This record gives sequence, C-alpha cells and structure tokens, in this order.
Amino acid sequence: MIEQYVLDLQKVDETLLGLVGGKGANLGALSRMPGVRVPAGFCVTTDAFRRVLAEAPSIDDRLDQLSRLDPNDREAIRTLSAEIRRTIEDIALPDDLAAEITRALVHNGEHAAYAVRSSATAEDLPTASFAGQQDTYLNVVGPAAILQCVSRCWASLFTERAVTYRRRNGIDHRTVHMAVVVQQMVFPHAAGILFTADPVTGNRKVAGVDAGFGLGEALVSGVVNPDVYKVRDGEVVVEAIAVKQRAIRALPGGGTQEVAIDPRHQEQPALTNAQVLRLVGLGRQIEAYFGRPQDIEWCLVDDEFRIVQSRPITTLFPVPETAEQGNHVYVSVGHQQMMTDPMKPLGLSMWQLTAMVPMHAAGGRLFVDVTPRLASPASRTAFLDLVGRADPLIKDALETVLDRDDFVPLIPDAAPGARPVSASAPIETNPAIVTELIERSEASVRSLRRAIRTKTGPDLFDFLLDAFEEHKRVLGDPLNFQVIMAGMEATWWLNDKLHEWLGEKNAADTLTLSAPGNITSQMGLELLDVADVIRPHPRVVAFLQDVEDEGFLDELTKLPGGAEARNAIEGYLDRYGMRCVGEIDITRPRWRERPSTLVPVILDNVRNFEPGAAERRFEQGRQAARKKEQDVLSRLRALPDGERKADETKRMIDRVRTFIGYREYPKYGIISRYFVYKEALLAEAERLVRARVLSEKEDVFYLTFQELHDVVRSNQVDDRLIRQRKDAFRSYQQLTPPRLLTSDGESVTGAYRRDDVPAGSLVGLPVSAGTVEGRARVILDIAEADFEAGDILVTAYTDPSWSPLFVGVAGLVTEVGGQMTHGSVIAREYGLPAVVGVEGATRLIRDGQRIRVHGTDGYVEILP
Repeated sequence: MIEQYVLDLQKVDETLLGLVGGKGANLGALSRMPGVRVPAGFCVTTDAFRRVLAEAPSIDDRLDQLSRLDPNDREAIRTLSAEIRRTIEDIALPDDLAAEITRALVHNGEHAAYAVRSSATAEDLPTASFAGQQDTYLNVVGPAAILQCVSRCWASLFTERAVTYRRRNGIDHRTVHMAVVVQQMVFPHAAGILFTADPVTGNRKVAGVDAGFGLGEALVSGVVNPDVYKVRDGEVVVEAIAVKQRAIRALPGGGTQEVAIDPRHQEQPALTNAQVLRLVGLGRQIEAYFGRPQDIEWCLVDDEFRIVQSRPITTLFPVPETAEQGNHVYVSVGHQQMMTDPMKPLGLSMWQLTAMVPMHAAGGRLFVDVTPRLASPASRTAFLDLVGRADPLIKDALETVLDRDDFVPLIPDAAPGARPVSASAPIETNPAIVTELIERSEASVRSLRRAIRTKTGPDLFDFLLDAFEEHKRVLGDPLNFQVIMAGMEATWWLNDKLHEWLGEKNAADTLTLSAPGNITSQMGLELLDVADVIRPHPRVVAFLQDVEDEGFLDELTKLPGGAEARNAIEGYLDRYGMRCVGEIDITRPRWRERPSTLVPVILDNVRNFEPGAAERRFEQGRQAARKKEQDVLSRLRALPDGERKADETKRMIDRVRTFIGYREYPKYGIISRYFVYKEALLAEAERLVRARVLSEKEDVFYLTFQELHDVVRSNQVDDRLIRQRKDAFRSYQQLTPPRLLTSDGESVTGAYRRDDVPAGSLVGLPVSAGTVEGRARVILDIAEADFEAGDILVTAYTDPSWSPLFVGVAGLVTEVGGQMTHGSVIAREYGLPAVVGVEGATRLIRDGQRIRVHGTDGYVEILP
C-alpha cells in the first residue's frame, strides 16, 4: 500500500479514521456537509507518524516498559512519558515529508495563521472521547513553526494524562497512532461549545450552549465563566449571562494572549437568542448526520458559525430502543437485582429470554418500561406504594417525572386488565408450602441437567429455547409469587403496626432473625463450617494464604489435613458453586470456575471465628427473635384492645417466619439453571475454537443468544462485530446507570427528602435495625476482602454472593439496595445494622475511617 502523508480535509471522511484520527475524520465529514462551514486545512496522517517513530527504535523498548508499569505509579509514568516525548520531538522530519507538508501550506496560504491540532486514532470516538488528552496549538505562523508544532502534537500522544486515560480505558499504547490536523485560523467575535443533549441530565431534547468572547480556549481552560443557554423545542428556556472579564485573542505575529474585556462590554451577551437558535439548528443537523448527540466547538465570524470540532458525548447513558411512540419511563433492573455493572451481550440476552417481563437493554444494563403501570389509574398508586417500600429513591424519581408537564398522563384502561401490583390471594401459613415449592424447583433443575447432556450444535439451542419456557413456568408459578408476597407483606404489616401501637421502628428486623429456610444466609454460615474443617491444619492455612491459581484444590491433598479441606470446599461448591458476584450475567465466572475467589473469605473466617460459630450464630438469632416476640406480645396485651392486637401480631410473626426465608430461593433456582445453560454453551464455544471459527471461547460472551445460535449453525462469525462489542463494553464500564431513565434520555435522581438526620450525615434507607460503630472497609471486589472483628463493610452493591462476608462484619453500608433486596434480607437475618441506597458511599467514606451506622434511622455518621 502506498503511504499517504498529507490529505486535504475535503478528501477525508469517517472511513479514513485509521489514517487521520478521530478529530480529522469528523472534521473531514463535516467539511462535506451542506450548510456546515469548516475552516480549510489538511491532515498530516498516521503514516507520517509511524515513519517518524521508526527513526527511533528505542521507543519500542520504552513502550514495553510503559505497558508493564503499575497504573497507580504516577511518578514512573510521568518520567517515562516525558522521555518518550523528548525523543519524538528531537527526531528530525525527513526532507520529503517536510516538503509535502510545506506544499500543503503553500496551497492553503503559506503566510496565513493556522491551528495545529492532535488527532489520535483513539479520539472523538463513540466509546471514548479522549477530550483534552493531546495538544493543540493556535495561531501558528510560518512553515518552520508549524512543522515544530506537528512534532509536538505527535509527542503529546504520550502526555501523562493521555497515557493514564488509555490505561483506564484498556487501550494498548501501540494500537493508537497520531495524525495532525492543520487548519486555517479563524479570529472569532465569540466562540464556545454546543451540546446537542444536556450533558448533566442526559435529556436529548435539551441543547446547551456555552459562549464567550474571543477564542474558545478561554472557556476550555476555565479562564472565563461563559454565558449559558438552554434550548428546548426551538425556544431558549434558560439564558444566564455571565460577567466576562477576560478573553483570549490571537496575536498578530502568532500565538495567543489573555486580555481584559472593556468593562462596558463585560455583561453583554456573547450571542443573541436568534444566533443561539440558529447554532442549535446547525447542531441538530450535525447530530443527525453522526447519529448520536454531539459536543461541538464553534466560532462566530461575521455572523457566520464555523465548526472546528464535533465529537460524540460519551458520558451520556444510552436510551433504550423501542418501536413504540410516545414518552416512556424506564426503571433499572440492576438496582433491584443488586448488579449495576454492565453485562455482556450474551448475559443481557439470556436474562431477557428468561425474565418474566419484557426488558430493554441500554448501556450494558437492563431496564423495565413502567409507563403502562404509571398511565393506568388502576395500578399507578399501588405501584408507587410498592416501589416506595422497596426503594424510596426510585419512587421519588418517578414522582418527579409524573409531576412534570403530563409526561405520563393518566389514561383510563391504558393497561387492560391491570390489577393492583401488591394484590395477592390469601395463603395459609404452612411450612409445607415452601417445602413443596423448593422440591418442584430442584426437580426441574435435575431434569434440565439430565436432558441437556445429549444436546449439541443447533439442537442445543432449540432445546434451550424450550428450557427457557420451563424456567419461566417455574418462576411464574402463582404459588411462588404468593409466598414471596406473603413474607414481604407480613414484614411491612409488622413494621407499620408495631410502630403505630408501640412506637417501635423496624421491629420486624429482630423478629426475622435466623428465619428458617433462607438459602442465602445458609450459604454464609456453611462457609464458617468449611473454616472449621481447615482451622486445625496450619499447613493448609499457610498454603491457602499463597493461592494464585485455580489448581489449588488438587494441590491440597498433598498436605496433612488437605484431603479433608478439599472435600469441605468441594462440598460447598457442589451446593453453591454456581454463584458469583454479578451472577445475573451468565458470562461472569462462577465460584466453581474460579474457586480461589472464596479463599480470602475462608481465611478471614479461620482467623476471626471459633469452632462451631455457624450453629451458635444461628441459635443466637433464633433466641433473640423468640425473646422479641414474647416482649412485643406482652406489651401489646397491656394496651386497650390488646388481646386482638396481640393475636393479629402473633399470626403475622408466624407468617413472616414461615415465608420470609423463601424470598431468597427463586434467585438460587434461577442461578442453578444458569450454570447448566452456561456449561452447555461453553462446550459449544470450545468446539468453535477447535474449528477455528473463534479465537477464544469467551468471544461468545459478546454475541447475543440468537447470534451465537447463528454462528453454531453457519460456522461463521463476524470478528469485527466482536471487536466492536468489546469496545462498547469497555465504554459502558465508565457509565453509571441511573435508577430511572426517560425516553428523552434524562437520568432522574431521586432524593430522600428527610430532615430528621444530623447535618453532615450520609442519608440512606434503614433496612436492618441497630447502631454500630467501627472501621469502614471499602471493598469493591470480594476477592480483596480482609476483615477484622468489628469492621463495617462499605460497598457499591451486594448480591447473594457477598453473603459469606456478612458473617464476619459488624454492619453494612451500600450505595444500591432496597428493603427487600438480597443484602438487606441477609443483614436482617444476621442482625447486622445496615443502611443501603447511600449515594456515593464508596467515594465519600474512606477505607479505614471510623463510621457509625444507624440501621434503625437510616443514616451513616463519619466520625473524627
């Protein structure tokens, strides 16, 4: 292929991204759009960059060193990056390359002023903006100065901030190359930034304009506060004119200078409202061309707008796609399932195929469209009440949307046959009902395991589609729903009535201690039993402290006591090995696949507990619940009409202790089935690897179930699609999913709206009564668990896989959760004071700080 060193912007578009970088590709496309004016110029291509780097072989060695550095070692990164930049800047441009750049300057005006701007191949992309990571030079005059700035732009690929940004986004330094855009300089009256969607709320119908006098660099560098405009539906709805005391202007001989603005003009608007509307209209054209919201840099010259950059706004959370018209309100599934991380495509599609309600994917997360519930008078009130009991923040967010301009008006019969969400038929308080449901589920999983063994190829996928229907049948059994609701409603009844009659908050928290049949709390206690087997064998304990790979179970048998330890761990994995953090995503590694995940928790249990702790702990909880029951009933009988109140309360206590433990079982059944599905699908993936259809078996995780079915049928795969999905997944990891999302793209954050907590406290939802003070352990990865007695676990979310940690901590604080999410249920089972739904807890609480958790009143104090 013939190398191209210089390309005119008019000859560039998105197909040449690898040659001209993200900024160059976007500007080239814009320069060919009717009605869009882009300053003339050219690109010095990545071919030129690679040729220059070839002049310095030592850079290869330094890139190797850079890739090996600890990403947290900022000093080492700073030093090595500076060495690479100096090396690049010192390379003399080959004569023919310098001549080609000079010829382009002559063609565009050799003595004109230019902007020389970096344009990396991993820049201004839909999945990563890299905004401000590389260098730009304004008002550069003369070929010699421009050639020097080109070299500096190349070198800026290795600024400390650019290197760190690539590491955080999982981008290999060697895969990124630098082009340089050289454009005729414009000298604007005003300049600024246009966002075609609100970058704060995400609302796609609201455009934002920041404007100031002079060059836009004043806004970007923070020299001046801009005028701010918001535009919706062709109307300026916000106009905030700033006092603009400074501006950046171009100097006649080159370069720029910060200057003072005449006091008479400081409060004048940089743009008229008519100009703002014209600019937003231009932005909507550009947005439509690129197919996504844009962050656009503009200049105003002689009442004409010039566009000098357009890139995707990568911080916006994507909007779920739907064929239905009208407004929609989406509620996060991840906040209910305690897994707010992004899911890979196979995980998303599998959950959608096995869920009881339709779900929409966006940003690697799942959402449920609750608009029909909100639009129907028959269900709105009951739905809001149910949501409010589970997660007040979601309820408040929903009410915020419902209060706004009839976004979801009430429509009679909008949801035909809708019934109140919390309605459930009465059910007898009988433990045999729970036993029967569990037996049905276990029989269904056993049948699945037997039947799937003989299924391969396309037959497997046909079988799985039928299995998904059985999966939903078991989950959708009306009795299943009745039992779950019976336990939850009894809990709410006890909390409401005992607060009304006795003035007690969250009395059910104690009454549910050690409730029987809770598979998730049993999972935590049984890991204490595993520790009991290991504790007497010091060589086994020492060996486990150095475990680094997944072959350790086989190695255990070589040690005294190792066979017993291995059998104990294997027995635990037989019962719970299908679980893992983020288990609703089938692509996540299960404990059976990665048993080393459990080792830190086992070692904590060995260190922090005495033998027999599991049995003692369960019995202590049972006795505390029994004592609380006697106390409550005794006090009720002393009240007016006390015998009736005591009798009703006793029935509800029996009801909650019979049914609340089952709340955790359906999830266990789902995940048990998921592991069976996964093993079968990975067997197909291994066959595809052997047939050289796939590079590695985990590539199937980036295909949907139907796409994988097609690959198995055809023995062909689109490698480019898999690469795109991997890039998209990396970008989704940078996004924070909202609890509530509208079809306008607006992320709505709810609030607790409470004034009953001390100033400076972190407010959340009280889910397990009691107060505890201790050292905060901020843990985001279960494999990094390292607790001492009395520590308080602070984390983003806890799904059932975190339960083994709960036996070793004194309290719990999470950013996500509700009254009946898994972490809350288990915290109550174990008697841990817990506050969930604390926004920003892992950021606001530092690891090692002392905190006080008020589990009864729902707030956390950070102590001196």
